[in-house]
Amino acid sequence: MDKYPDQKRAVQYLHRPVDPFDQRMVDVGQGHRIYVEQCGNPTGIPVVVLHGGPGGGCSPAMRRYFDPSVYRVILFDQRGCGRSRPHASVEDNTTWHLVADIERIRTLLEIEDWIVFGGSWGATLALVYAQTHPERARQLILRGVFLMTQSELDWFYGGGAGRFWPETWSRFVKLIPDDERDDLIGAYHRRLFSGDLSQEIRYGRAWSAWENALASIHSNGHAGEGPGEYARAFARLENHYFVNGGFLEFDGQILANMGRIGHIPGVIVQGRYDMICPPTSAWRLNELWPAGELKMIRNAGHALSEPGISAELVRIMDRIAEGERT
Repeated sequence: MDKYPDQKRAVQYLHRPVDPFDQRMVDVGQGHRIYVEQCGNPTGIPVVVLHGGPGGGCSPAMRRYFDPSVYRVILFDQRGCGRSRPHASVEDNTTWHLVADIERIRTLLEIEDWIVFGGSWGATLALVYAQTHPERARQLILRGVFLMTQSELDWFYGGGAGRFWPETWSRFVKLIPDDERDDLIGAYHRRLFSGDLSQEIRYGRAWSAWENALASIHSNGHAGEGPGEYARAFARLENHYFVNGGFLEFDGQILANMGRIGHIPGVIVQGRYDMICPPTSAWRLNELWPAGELKMIRNAGHALSEPGISAELVRIMDRIAEGERT
């Protein structure tokens, strides 16, 4: 008997090409145009995929968690990132703009309700969207939960994660003078929005490298250096949201509003050794979610591509598909 059937099936899914049947730029107002694509079955079960960051953008790999004969998969690049324009822009770019954009896409595509699938910041956005429009979320599938709280930011940018990765933390911190290190988010903000493109790219790369280096449980503490413009956009958008507390009305808002969506079925897939979004957030969320289910994945970190996380997500989406058939 095969000991790891789910992981082998996930590997098959993740190496399968899935091409879009629809790609378009959608004008969402305030000068923003966002990239939207659809793939899979045009008449299938609709699922919207919310990428992380903020500022990460969607990728072809994100299409592959869904059986294309069953699901109608909608992906889009959030404002300011990926193929959306203007690139790296933070003007009129808040959580509430993104929630409105999701609704605009749903209306444009004539979808009544859909499964909402998101990881990390995508999980944050999925929860806020569902709490704002609970009648539109058929199910929630969340990975690597981030609740946009100050305690989570303090963990990752205040030295908590750095205690496990001191050499990597040192590279992130050393670019900031000693007298500014009590607020690294603010210190990086001043440099990411300095107006000096070369400086913004330099600090964008450092900001992105700190996060990317801790994403996988198999990390050696180093992240490959990606394109400067991508790193700048990712860092500016993420920092913009974090400086503003995710544009939520108060700290802890998502947990406080769980009563609005406690009836919506869903699953949380959480890496046991997630250094970016520690499991305590997923646990607290699950405690307040009667219709939710927590799957804690051993030997896994934060990344969507972790084998155990990928296998569980594929299994969940296959299970939902089977349930829809019956």
